Amino acid sequence: MHQAAENVIRQRMERTAQALRKNNMEAICVDSAAEVLPLLEQWIAPGSSVGAGGSVTLAECGVEQFLNSGKVKYLNRNAPGLTPEEREEVTRAHFSADWFLCSANAITDSGEIFNVDGIANRIAALAFGPRNVALVAGYNKLVKDLAEAQHRLETMAAPANAQRLACKTPCAQTGVCANCQSPARICCDYLVLRQQRQKGRIRVILVAEALGF
Repeated sequence: MHQAAENVIRQRMERTAQALRKNNMEAICVDSAAEVLPLLEQWIAPGSSVGAGGSVTLAECGVEQFLNSGKVKYLNRNAPGLTPEEREEVTRAHFSADWFLCSANAITDSGEIFNVDGIANRIAALAFGPRNVALVAGYNKLVKDLAEAQHRLETMAAPANAQRLACKTPCAQTGVCANCQSPARICCDYLVLRQQRQKGRIRVILVAEALGF
């Protein structure tokens, strides 16, 4: 990438970080995915209970290895061998965790965090419950406003995740949202974090790389 393009990306990230801080969320900008894990290890004390939403971004940053390292108590709702009842119990435990980790579907220029779920486990934990939330997003998740966030969802995030999860939805077949009524629909519940009363509960790491969907 040309240096001029990198400069523009970094400038936009810094403006978005300023907007997030104005909305009572902490924000830090880093140059690469390799810088994410050291930050999380600095923030999350050994032995802390940690939940996580399904995220390609976190996987690309090496966070899964940290969660499975034994340094923290990982509340893994996708652990092999869990019954449906046990999986639900672990998911509910996220709401009392010390930390919850996830990404975003989009972040607007005005510092709004936009997320959409199939069963709301991720957005519920974002809104309330875990004592701390760390959210990681590549520069490709930055959008002008909520209208662009919705467009991004319909033309990238939802179709790509539906394909990743092998969902039997129209968007998985066509690559674009059809506003379907499929039982496997993954965009059922919407959340916009516009401002936080609890200053600093949410920490956002913006990465100058394209990460996730």
